[in-house]
Amino acid sequence: MTTTRPYGSWTSVITSQLLVEQAVRLGDVRVAGGEVWWNEGRPAEDGRQVLVSATAGGPPTDRLPPGFSCRTAVHEYGGDAYVLVEGKGGSSAVFANWSDQALWLLPAGGGAPTRLTAEPAVDRGDRFADFAVVPGAEWLLAVRERHHPDGRVDNDVVAVGLPSGRVRSLASGHDFYAFPRPSPDGRRVAWVSWDHPSMPWDSTELWVADLSEDGEPGPARLVAGGPGESVTQPAWSPDGRLHYLSDRSGWWNLYAEDGAAVVAMPAELTGPDWQLGQSTYVWLGDGRLVVTWTAPEGERIGPVVDGTPQPIDVALTSFGALRADGDGVVCVAGSPTSAPAVVRIGVDDGDVKVLRSSRPVTVDPAWISVPQAIEFPTVGDRTAHALWYPPTNPEFEAPAGERPPLMVISHGGPTSATSAVLNYSIQYWTSRGFGVVDVDYGGSTGYGREYRRRLNGAWGIVDVDDCVAAANWLADQGLVDRDRMVIRGGSAGGYTTLAALTFRDAFAAGASHYGVADLELLARDTHKFESRYLDSMIGPYPEAMAVYHERSPIHHVEGLDRPLILFQGLEDKVVPPEQAQVIADALAARGVPVAHLTFEGEQHGFRQAATIRRVIDTELAFYGRVLGFTPADPAPPFEIVNEEALPSR
Repeated sequence: MTTTRPYGSWTSVITSQLLVEQAVRLGDVRVAGGEVWWNEGRPAEDGRQVLVSATAGGPPTDRLPPGFSCRTAVHEYGGDAYVLVEGKGGSSAVFANWSDQALWLLPAGGGAPTRLTAEPAVDRGDRFADFAVVPGAEWLLAVRERHHPDGRVDNDVVAVGLPSGRVRSLASGHDFYAFPRPSPDGRRVAWVSWDHPSMPWDSTELWVADLSEDGEPGPARLVAGGPGESVTQPAWSPDGRLHYLSDRSGWWNLYAEDGAAVVAMPAELTGPDWQLGQSTYVWLGDGRLVVTWTAPEGERIGPVVDGTPQPIDVALTSFGALRADGDGVVCVAGSPTSAPAVVRIGVDDGDVKVLRSSRPVTVDPAWISVPQAIEFPTVGDRTAHALWYPPTNPEFEAPAGERPPLMVISHGGPTSATSAVLNYSIQYWTSRGFGVVDVDYGGSTGYGREYRRRLNGAWGIVDVDDCVAAANWLADQGLVDRDRMVIRGGSAGGYTTLAALTFRDAFAAGASHYGVADLELLARDTHKFESRYLDSMIGPYPEAMAVYHERSPIHHVEGLDRPLILFQGLEDKVVPPEQAQVIADALAARGVPVAHLTFEGEQHGFRQAATIRRVIDTELAFYGRVLGFTPADPAPPFEIVNEEALPSR
């Protein structure tokens, strides 16, 4: 029997407590000495990231003692924050520690970590990431980001001595570096570099240099890349042949050092390098190549046979942090009905063993809304893509004739993409009676370079057009209530949310999570990695200042007359907290209903359990007041300034 109750007011087993209960974030998988290691972010420990390992059939074991957090701040987004060093006594780990950004050595077999790198001139000023051990050498490779007292930030490739901690620069002169990778014999090293105003998915270069016995690099030779070509993920096959991914064909495909195509197909073998250390292809011990790829039919994994990947028959649809493990691979994988987990996949038999799930607490499948990939018409006789999640709850139904409210999600990046992997934060909404559409607007990855570059010069236009088009298409199909459509997004998705509310009339309300309100302020006050990002999406600054003003919601608050809620971390170095404050003050002064919540100790993206719970429960209560339904969940205390101006429903 089901109970009849309006959409939005359904009771759900997917509570905010469930979102953080025993929940962890998994990444940075490594394999050494018969052990699998990974990095585990824990909201219940204020977002601390802990190194964990497991042997075949054994339980996971914490390797990092309390007081340490394995997380790097390189590029602010970090990634690849540790490396394993194999020795006679087992594997030790060199890791970046969050509080000081120094490198520390975690000894094999346990014991207290010891600091490797010296104290820099600026607190947390020397940052390291993207590590690789040089075979037969007593040092490792890393990307370093050095912050100077005068505000300058330099990036280079460095060698870090073991156990001396001595740091010496191997490659410098470019604005950014990534993927320093030594050859199997330790005689050559490859790396990727790029310069402003490019981002790593725009234009990069792949370099190779010889290494002397004492680790000094010879003259660097350009292997691939240049203007308009994104080269990434250099890796050496067991026989010492350099490989890399390039989008020169319009798709990120795999090539060898001589330029020969190894895998050529209309599919993406990687995604944008927002974080360092991506790994989407590996060689097994027997020399076979295994890749992951994204095509219109979804994401797959499998060995390459005669230049063509052969999909392994597994019920998984998302793969990352790929590592070889004998005749199988270990990675972080998930599906629409299973949360991300560290798994081992047998390449020959497709056998999947879960080593660690991100969410040990499971929910009956009857509560899970399985997404449907949709392609819909948008502006300019083009089509765009999204995942549509219908409202799903086995215990409730809506009154006859009522259509559900719609939540449009505009993802971050904006050069990022949605994923069909189970996300309980989305299920929180669908199980309460919301329809959710997660939009891969033009500019998203996974559909080739042409689709990704739709946003060039058109941020705030194409993304907004596509989000509005997705909402209207669903309303035209009779699937949602056109008068109760809301939009939400974080970071760049927060900007799309604000722009949609300012320059369009499709949505009844919105939620900006650490979003951009003033493009000019972002261009003048953000971190090095993204400081020239807007050159391609808006125009060079200050030459295109008029366009920055034209596209910035803060300069057009007269058009922003829909209720808005803003969530902001006070330690955000990517989008300064002043952005949210400025937009909140402007709306409050104009009499527009607005709520503004800030959080101490949170950066760009929320990691603490208390924050995650409060944000989603408050957002639900906010929509209830705006759209006229009564949530079943108790609302945290919060204030809507100008609440009296909310429409009566």
